[in-house]
Amino acid sequence: MATGKIRYWAAAKEAAGVAEETFDAVTLGELMTKITADRSELARVVRRCSFLVDGAPVGKRPHDEVTLGDGVTVEVLPPFAGG
Repeated sequence: MATGKIRYWAAAKEAAGVAEETFDAVTLGELMTKITADRSELARVVRRCSFLVDGAPVGKRPHDEVTLGDGVTVEVLPPFAGG
């Protein structure tokens, strides 16, 4: 089980109620399940988000296939408006 930090930005931060928190998870899919349990608004928001794992974009890879290493930082980025 990897431990790390998850950082929330913009609407994800508002829905989570915190800017960041620590986690224990093996994959990004497991992490998403854990952070959205009993947090319906956060679950709604993260469905539209993109993710960075230690600065690298996850892209369209299935979250269950994205392995998290110890000490990793996961960034949750909602869609941003603007130009």
